[in-house]
Amino acid sequence: MDETTVFITPIRPTNRQYGQLPGFAKSWIAQNPRHLMLLLALALVSSGCESTSESAPAPAQTPAPKVKVAHPLQQQTTEWDEYTGRVEAVNAVDIRARVSGYLDKVNFTAGAKVKKGDLLFLIDPKPFKAQLNYAVAELERVKTKRDLAKNDLARAENLLRAKAISAEEFDARNKGLREADAAVSSAEANVYTAKLNLDYTEIRAPISGRIGRERVTAGNLINAGGEATVLTTIVSTDPVYVYVDADEQSVLKYRRQSQQLKNGSADLQGTPVQLAVADETDFPHQGRLDYVAPSEDPATGTVSLRGVFANPDELLSPGFFARMRVQGSAAYTATLLPDRAIGTDQAQRFVWVVNADNEVAYRQVTPGVLIGPMRVIRKGLRPDDWVVVEGVQKLKPGSTVNPERISLADAREAL
Repeated sequence: MDETTVFITPIRPTNRQYGQLPGFAKSWIAQNPRHLMLLLALALVSSGCESTSESAPAPAQTPAPKVKVAHPLQQQTTEWDEYTGRVEAVNAVDIRARVSGYLDKVNFTAGAKVKKGDLLFLIDPKPFKAQLNYAVAELERVKTKRDLAKNDLARAENLLRAKAISAEEFDARNKGLREADAAVSSAEANVYTAKLNLDYTEIRAPISGRIGRERVTAGNLINAGGEATVLTTIVSTDPVYVYVDADEQSVLKYRRQSQQLKNGSADLQGTPVQLAVADETDFPHQGRLDYVAPSEDPATGTVSLRGVFANPDELLSPGFFARMRVQGSAAYTATLLPDRAIGTDQAQRFVWVVNADNEVAYRQVTPGVLIGPMRVIRKGLRPDDWVVVEGVQKLKPGSTVNPERISLADAREAL
């Protein structure tokens, strides 16, 4: 490859460009033109920097961020532990036929309220009336035979005293009466069974409650016994149950609390509970615990609890999702803060506290249960601390703020 050499010929200044310079300066410039150009460039850059630094305005000071601060709220509080579960009926009954036959009539409206004893279905009764009539007639026949056997035995007693018949013949007539008595008892049982079967053709509500849809319509053959057809379902509506599962530590806490309130008894029967359904934010339904499982489920490590709630307006239906709260403490004076004022630093929880110089400091706290929008603070705050409750995202330790002091008691709803 051919190499190309580029020659740069320096521009030599003329005497006119030198001006009236001393001789030694003219000589130096003539001998070092490149050094002269470098010195001129540095002089221009330095002049520009000085001009820029002199003309740039001083940066404006950032104003302190505005925050809202408040003392922790001191309030009488009762803690509640929340669980999820489902509403269940106290009684739920599948309606089945006790006798087989053709369905003659459906006597209810699907979804309606029914009372115990109301007629729901009617099976064709004619075959069962015929069976009853036959059983009654059979009873009359065997009663007649028993009367004849009684007369025969009476005559045999007289003949035996007169030694006109043998003892063997007397025993045979006595046996005939006993067999007649047994036949009458059997016939009476058949009559009773026939009456029951006739009564069973009228299928009535065994409980009061809401009835489901009919699963079999009139004209169909329905079976009894082990293959009995489910005709419909009735569920009771007032009261209702809610089942939840509580962990071992919570159950122990409730029992120790019960021991304090009930003079040593750890029985949880009657412990207050509250209920809310899907569209409710508060817990308007009041109830009580009426069942605690006798043992812990080893698979889940939980104990089943059951609350019972009055439901006169039938707002609560079996199967509804529900949140149930169990009273977790006696009433006490708690320190409360808005939950959103509490920050998270890995596994730690903290708040920002403002001192007399309006400087913020990081303060680690131990939070408790959530009560509405407020969180119980178990440890880390004094009642006279000024805590940042709004604007926490703008802060860092040691920064200065412009605080607006508010009262949590007045601003609680807004927070």
